[in-house]
Amino acid sequence: MKRTLTVLAVVIAAAAGGAAWYSESKKPVRDGELAIAHLQAPVTVRYDERGVPHIQAANEADLYRALGFVHAQDRLFQMEMLRRLARGELAEVLGARLVDTDRLFRTLGIRAHADEYARKMDQDSPATRALQAYLDGINQYQASRPAPVEFDLLGIEKRPFTIADTLSVAGYMAYSFAAAFRTEPVITYVRDELGADYLKAFDLHWHPEGVIGQPLAKGDWQDLNKLAHLSQQALIEAGLPQFEGSNAWAVSGSRTASGKPLLAGDPHIRFAVPAVWYEAQLSYPGFELYGHHQALNPVASLGHNRQFAWSLTMFQNDDLDLIAEKSNPDNPNQVWYQGQWVNLESREETIQVKDGEPVKLTLRRSPHGPIINDALGAAAGKTPIAMWWAFLETENPILDAFYQLNRADSLDKARAAAEKIHSPGLNVIWANAAGDIGWWAAAKLPQRPDGVNPYFILDGSTSEADKPGYLPFSANPHEENPERGFIVSANYQPLSPTGVAIPGYYNLPDRGVRLNQLLAQPGVKWDVQNSQALQLDTTTGYGPRLLAPILGDLRAAAANDAERALVEQLAGWTGDHPLDSAAATLFNQLTFELANAMMRDELGDAFFDSLLQTRILDSALPRLTSDPASPWWDKRDTPQKEGRAEVVKAAWQASLAHLKKTLGEDSAKWQWGNGHTLTHSHPLGQQKPLNQLFNVGPFAAPGGHEVPNNLSHRVGPAPWEVFHGPSTRRLVDMADAEHALGINPVGQSGVPFDRHYKDQAEAYIRGEYVPMHFAEDEVKANSQETLVLKPGN
Repeated sequence: MKRTLTVLAVVIAAAAGGAAWYSESKKPVRDGELAIAHLQAPVTVRYDERGVPHIQAANEADLYRALGFVHAQDRLFQMEMLRRLARGELAEVLGARLVDTDRLFRTLGIRAHADEYARKMDQDSPATRALQAYLDGINQYQASRPAPVEFDLLGIEKRPFTIADTLSVAGYMAYSFAAAFRTEPVITYVRDELGADYLKAFDLHWHPEGVIGQPLAKGDWQDLNKLAHLSQQALIEAGLPQFEGSNAWAVSGSRTASGKPLLAGDPHIRFAVPAVWYEAQLSYPGFELYGHHQALNPVASLGHNRQFAWSLTMFQNDDLDLIAEKSNPDNPNQVWYQGQWVNLESREETIQVKDGEPVKLTLRRSPHGPIINDALGAAAGKTPIAMWWAFLETENPILDAFYQLNRADSLDKARAAAEKIHSPGLNVIWANAAGDIGWWAAAKLPQRPDGVNPYFILDGSTSEADKPGYLPFSANPHEENPERGFIVSANYQPLSPTGVAIPGYYNLPDRGVRLNQLLAQPGVKWDVQNSQALQLDTTTGYGPRLLAPILGDLRAAAANDAERALVEQLAGWTGDHPLDSAAATLFNQLTFELANAMMRDELGDAFFDSLLQTRILDSALPRLTSDPASPWWDKRDTPQKEGRAEVVKAAWQASLAHLKKTLGEDSAKWQWGNGHTLTHSHPLGQQKPLNQLFNVGPFAAPGGHEVPNNLSHRVGPAPWEVFHGPSTRRLVDMADAEHALGINPVGQSGVPFDRHYKDQAEAYIRGEYVPMHFAEDEVKANSQETLVLKPGN
């Protein structure tokens, strides 16, 4: 027995040692020396206490080559998954369940567009040269170092990254902005199947010019909703970043404690592991920047130095139209366009499937754009639905735009860089040490024929889907050095400088109103300390605004003293979402139950579920609670006619029953933190037990839907899973930009078991900030490891 136990102990020790060796072999090399080819001189990479690299190079090409190498050390699997999602290649490593997602992304045309764009790019432009050096660094890392553990688990074979991959990922990011794809089918269904009285709730004008000439068949409506659902699920199940909203503001020196402008920004993006941003300080003679980079992109999307700083929010302009084409009854490969039958273009593509047969696709395109219901394959209905998308139709030199923005130290340079962003629509919020602040809504805005409402699916057989041209950039919303002394961007509908309507799927105004109110307080001088409270604020007026018209109905619905006390909690609630709030829990459950009781019977399960994924529900609910005559209050499945009071009572009772079942009979335990949690999900953490290895969390989460600290969930029943929120929080005072503050939601590294994989997650959820080291003495003092990259063969 002693011999047996000894052997068993040796085996266990060997297995543990092997596991430790395996895990250690996958971790980034942050200390010592490594040789990489094509460097002109050694590059020093100092890693600070958070694993952020501070890169010093002798020239620009060496800098971006080194950035690619160290970025790949921490994020190679993220890069791989993003390019596979964007190019429709996930089924090759994840199997047949991803075929539908791959078919969708192939149908969108991102892959084909990126390949063509890469062929036409100016190979000698500074931005392209930077990208080539960066990709070379990634590829050298991939070729010379062990594959990530996820590659081993999934059997992913290494292959070089290309310019087309970077452009494809840019297309995915643009697509994740495209609310129209998920919203227009629902809105058009409400208009054409339910009627104008039901449409009023969404605050959209009734436009008979936009009605499709030939009504869609029932199967076509089902197709459109399937596409909306497939689109949403593709973004959720990939476990990859999806852009949702954002806050940013710039305060001029007249309103700051330092006398210099202050910039704040927190882009709202779907949470995932690894986090979306990769931080790095970059420097070579004549250039220095602390940047936040996206995977496969050498130029920073967010950044600052001593001279200037900028952040981004989503513009939310409608840059995607869905267009119902009229097919030739004698030739299904023709559609009616500008007075004649024209042939659809087509191309063949093949999806490789792990452990399965390849899937061949025939993808079609009309003059308006890709036929997107080809994503449903043989199950597609009769009406071809084309997609006009600015990302595919404009020149869109977005790489050049951000290369210039990384160097834009004046208003003129920042404005010129913003003008080159055509799609997706972005708000660029910028400040400099010279005292200027500015904001530009950056997008190529299409002209549309008069009377056409792009919120609805358009008729391709008429001229309403045509785009005769684009508005000049000067017609885009913008501000430079406004007299009030600050600029706020929070995804709400901006004012048009020319009066021309700018259609879009804008967020509620409440979050922006709250920020405006606080920033406009007289006598307050802003700095990086009191700005933290503004970014972490958990209050808006949305809840009280929605509840005010129905408080009488709720009081009448309360069945006893305990319920009446809960109603009075709601009546006195200010709309804040701290962890200990029971009112926030009750309000969010009631919000869902109201929508469910009002709308599910008219829309059916599938369309109602799609509506829950859109922003238009947010604007509809307060409008409905203040309109007791809306037809939405009447339930279609009962013979009597219900009104607001009856539906509010039913929603109230359903809310209490669900919260008692989910969170317990004692309403004192209905605290917001018990039902509102954040888990950072890894792509492999979708399946048990891998979630225990790769996911980070859960954490009780303050904040909520459309508050400044926008730790947001979908409208639905408790418990609520936070799915998007601040992807970083940054505060930069231009009087002391060397001591800017920030935070990463999880950690800098995407390598499982690495010490920087999740070392910021708890600080993030507590609302803490950490220094973004910039000054040489602080970088030196906080450097924990130094990697020297030397020229090699």
